[in-house]
Amino acid sequence: MLLGLSQSAAAEVRLARLFSDHAVLQRNQPVRIFGFAKPGEKVTVHFHDQTADATTDKYGWWETMLAPEKAGGPYTLTVSGDATAKPVERTDILVGDVWFASGQSNMEMPLGGFMNRKPQLPIKDSEKEIAAATHPEIRLFLQKRSTSSYPEYDANGEWTLCTPETAKDFSAAAYFFGRDIQQHEHVPIGLIDSTWGGMPTQAFSNPAALAKAGLTDVLLDQSRLAEAQAKAAMLREQRRYEATAAGKETKPERPVADTWIVGSLYNGMVAPFTHYTIKGALWYQGEADRTEPRTSNYRRAFPAMIQDWRAEWNEGDFPFLFVQLPSFDFDNDKWPTVRDAQRRALALPNTAMAVTLDTGEAKNIHPPDKLTVGTRLALAAREIAYGEKIESASPTFVNATADGNAMRVHLSHADALMQKGDATASGFEIAGADKVFHPAAVTVQKDGTVLVSSPEVTAPMYVRYGWRGWVTTFYYNKTGLPLGTFTSEP
Repeated sequence: MLLGLSQSAAAEVRLARLFSDHAVLQRNQPVRIFGFAKPGEKVTVHFHDQTADATTDKYGWWETMLAPEKAGGPYTLTVSGDATAKPVERTDILVGDVWFASGQSNMEMPLGGFMNRKPQLPIKDSEKEIAAATHPEIRLFLQKRSTSSYPEYDANGEWTLCTPETAKDFSAAAYFFGRDIQQHEHVPIGLIDSTWGGMPTQAFSNPAALAKAGLTDVLLDQSRLAEAQAKAAMLREQRRYEATAAGKETKPERPVADTWIVGSLYNGMVAPFTHYTIKGALWYQGEADRTEPRTSNYRRAFPAMIQDWRAEWNEGDFPFLFVQLPSFDFDNDKWPTVRDAQRRALALPNTAMAVTLDTGEAKNIHPPDKLTVGTRLALAAREIAYGEKIESASPTFVNATADGNAMRVHLSHADALMQKGDATASGFEIAGADKVFHPAAVTVQKDGTVLVSSPEVTAPMYVRYGWRGWVTTFYYNKTGLPLGTFTSEP
């Protein structure tokens, strides 16, 4: 923590980079304003019709609070210091709702797509969506990739207006979410894109949170192995360089990235934002956790991360909205295991899950339909964050009970449940005490339960749905939202 401050401190008073021109401050909550200055310097903040004071600590950090403001703007934010000649001024500041979006490549995937890759990975209707992306009431903050061995205090980016030029490089899922929320709530929306593709949950997690969850020996030890591998790779690269300089032929090495080390992305991509007041968080990740030991521990690591983020922001149980992984032709049980672990995180308060089984592509781990993802996240936010009286949840597994030689599956949010897709397979499986699962037939009952049976299982005990990477049969409620992967196994 102290290292993160010492590298950011400056003689002249300055605001953290999150307070740039065009920023959005969170409405209806006390708002933290913070920055850096000479130790002991007295700092005064002026915003709208408020004034607040702070004194810089010995590490060069100052922080003060503004009283809650209603949605509005544009306003000017001014900061002065008694040892600074010229005040710092930021203009075009709006007050509205701020959402922090994070995760790996499917959240990172910009509105313009990953067009520099081979093969190219476009976003559905990208050109049309980019052309229409002029929204003065939406502001975008794109965090540059940053890792650190200690929690950083300053972000690495700036706020911009939402225009076709800025939106094309911004998270498509977050953009579609923000556009939907702004159109329904009619307040300024600030979106923070702090994402990094291919990264496991452990990298976005505070090491202390994993230790508290009892995952130190599993994930932290694996992280230390990654750290050792990274150092070894650096030595190999140094030797290769020296050999090349001596005229010897060498083979290229691929160093292990330090981004897989526990906390490396938390320190660089999450910690800088934990002082910035937000409305809630969006999360789309899990693909990198489809190998052991991460898969079997995801059901503990993921909620531990959520709880720790909330503790670090110190804003209570703010809305945490996440995406259940879509269908993808990955031929083992790791993909559905991660999906089920994501479902179990709904046990935490003020969480919601956007089910995306029906948006996937068999051979494309980056499905182009991010509009559906953003819309479903926004639907959840409209209910749990904004209090709209709407149905925003997918059919959700509650429990399963034996019913003769069948299993009766009880679901919530399952009114008018309708099966669509592959008519030759139900997507459900049941098993007896041996836990050997067999494909099953289903009958949707009038009361919204699902009766599941198989001639191969006469004394069923367990039932599951969508337990494969690529799912082709879906069950929708009256809102048009699909059932997500689950298993009744404890």
